[in-house]
Amino acid sequence: MPEERKIEDRSPFIRLAGVRKEFASRGEKFLAVSDATFDVFEGELVSMVGPSGCGKTTLLKVLAGLYDHQGGTVEIGGGHAFDPGRDVGMVFQQALLLKWRRVLDNVMLPAEILGLPVKETRERARDLLNMVGLSGFEDSYPYELSGGMQQRAAIARALVHDPKLILMDEPFGALDALTREKMNLELLRIWRESKKTVIFVTHGIAEAVFLGTKVVVLTAGPARMADMFPVDLPARTLDVKTSEQFGEYTRRVYKLLGME
Repeated sequence: MPEERKIEDRSPFIRLAGVRKEFASRGEKFLAVSDATFDVFEGELVSMVGPSGCGKTTLLKVLAGLYDHQGGTVEIGGGHAFDPGRDVGMVFQQALLLKWRRVLDNVMLPAEILGLPVKETRERARDLLNMVGLSGFEDSYPYELSGGMQQRAAIARALVHDPKLILMDEPFGALDALTREKMNLELLRIWRESKKTVIFVTHGIAEAVFLGTKVVVLTAGPARMADMFPVDLPARTLDVKTSEQFGEYTRRVYKLLGME
C-alpha cells in the first residue's frame, strides 16, 4: 500500500494558474517567473525542482505572500480563509536560529510574534521537539547542535503556530550528503505525523522524487512549468532509490530539463 495519504476528489488547497512575476531594476523589467500552473491538495508533500536561478524561491515567496505577482491567479485555502501571516510556516536553507536563545525559546518565537498563549504553546513546542527527535535539547544553545539538529529545530519552529502550509526552501542544501539523506527520512516521518501540506524546493532531482507525492519541474529562468506529475513509490526508504521505478522518475526530470 503506498505510504502517501489518499487525496480525495475535492478542491485543491493551492491553485496556481498562469502565474507571472516580474522585478524592476534600473527602469527595466526582469521576468523571474512565467506561466507557473499547478494544483496542490491538502496533505500533499510537493517537490519543486529546477536549476539554480530558475525562480523557485521567488515562486515560494509568492505563495508565502511576501511577493505580489503581475499575472495569473494564486488561490490558497481551498475556499476557506487563509492568512499568510498566520497560516504559513517557512524553513530556509540555513536554520537561522537566534544564537542567544535556547532551542525551546527559538521554537517559541513565531508564537511570541503572533501573541499566542504562552503556556499552551510551550507545551506544543516541547511536543514538537520530541517529534523531531530533539527531546532533551530544549535548553541547549544552537552552537551545541549539529547542522541536522539545527534544521530539525527550525522545522519544529515552523510548525509551532500550527500553520496550514509549510514552505521549505532547499532546507538541506547546506548539509553533507549523509546528513541530508537522514534528514530526508526525518522529513517524511515528520510530514506523516504532522499531516501538513508541504512544498519543498530543491535543485536535487533524486531528492525531489524521493520526497514528493508530486514533482513540479521548472525550467531555467524565467521559471516556466515543464511538467507536474505524481510519484507513486511502493515505500519511501533508501532502498527504493535503487529501483527501476525510481530511475524512471528521475530520468523523466532529467529529460524535462534537457539533461539527457
